[in-house]
Amino acid sequence: MSIETLSIGDPFFTVRIVKDEPRFAIHGKTIALNLSDEPMSVRAQQLGSLQSAILKDTTLTSVNHAVVIEGFANHVDDAALMARIRDTWPSAFEVRGEDRLRGIEHYMSPKVWVGQFGFTLYHSASVPLKVGLHRDHAFCPIPGFREVHTQIVGFGKMQQCREQDIETLYLEEPMAPGTTHRPMYDSEGNYPWHQFETITPSVFMAVEMLPDGATPPA
Repeated sequence: MSIETLSIGDPFFTVRIVKDEPRFAIHGKTIALNLSDEPMSVRAQQLGSLQSAILKDTTLTSVNHAVVIEGFANHVDDAALMARIRDTWPSAFEVRGEDRLRGIEHYMSPKVWVGQFGFTLYHSASVPLKVGLHRDHAFCPIPGFREVHTQIVGFGKMQQCREQDIETLYLEEPMAPGTTHRPMYDSEGNYPWHQFETITPSVFMAVEMLPDGATPPA
């Protein structure tokens, strides 16, 4: 049994990893994402693998592996919150150096690896964001890489395309606080062309899951 608090949300959100806890108390509005293959329960409801919800003043049970985000609803002014985030986090281009991120109002927290799971928070400031369609994750050469995104503040949409052209869009999922899009990878970890697009300025969490045999990047 363990509860580990990650520093990536400081001082804006509290992010905790919960493992092997028969009961975990939820205080105030909290986003919970199930990272286990087994369901976890909230009263008579269940959250399946890679499903999330906003919970309030209740208890999670049978928690094998989950991430919870506390304090996301405590900010009275989202615009002021995101201005503070921009003053604190570097741009994604500064950190990652990808051409598609050049000149984009997209910011990121430090990334933390806990075992095979990587956690990063992102703030997308512009509407539209135009972060660019992508499908490769070169830092994981072993088949089976998985990734999902969970909305924390604001609204967005996760888009999937047949080609590297938004006109070939074939699936779009709206993202509201507490929402995690459905997994889009196949059994080998192959992805379609995809991107996150803003509806409003947003904050979301990316969870990267490495297959057995892969090593978290330095």
